[in-house]
Amino acid sequence: MKNNVLYSIHSLIIPKALMPHEISGETVGEVRIVSDMHERKAAMAQEADAFIALPGGYGTMEELLEMITWAQLGIHKKPVGLLNVDGYYNFLLALFDNGVEEGFIKPGARNIVVSASSAKELMMEMEHYSPSHEHVAPHESWQMKQLGNYPGQENAE
Repeated sequence: MKNNVLYSIHSLIIPKALMPHEISGETVGEVRIVSDMHERKAAMAQEADAFIALPGGYGTMEELLEMITWAQLGIHKKPVGLLNVDGYYNFLLALFDNGVEEGFIKPGARNIVVSASSAKELMMEMEHYSPSHEHVAPHESWQMKQLGNYPGQENAE
C-alpha cells in the first residue's frame, strides 16, 4: 500500500441468505453472492489487501477475530484494523491487553491489531504495518485455496 493509493471497496461478498437483511438501497461496486459464511470469509481472505472492522455486532467481531487468528497462525500477513469510532472498541482492545498480561496472547501477537479513531489515521497506521509477531506455522505452509473447502464443495484451482 502506498500513500497515494485511492482506497475503495471493489466488491461486496455476501451469503445469499443475508441479501434481504443486509442490502438496503444501491450498492457501490460489484455484489457477489455466495452460498454461506465460510465461502464469504475464504473469498474475502483471498481477495483483500487488508481487513478493517467498523463498529458492529457479533458477526463483525467473529470475522475480526478470525482474521486476527489467521494472522497469528501465519495464514495471511495482511494488516487488521479497527476503526475505533468514539472508543467503540476500547473494551475489546483492553481485553487483548489483558490477554497479554495474563499470558494468553504473546506480546508480539498483540501488534497484529492496528486501531485508530479516524479513517485517515487508521489508513496511515495500516500503510506502515509490518508483521512483527512470530507465526505459529510458516505462511508458505498454508494453502489459501484450501480455506474454502468444506463438505460438498469443490474449490476451483
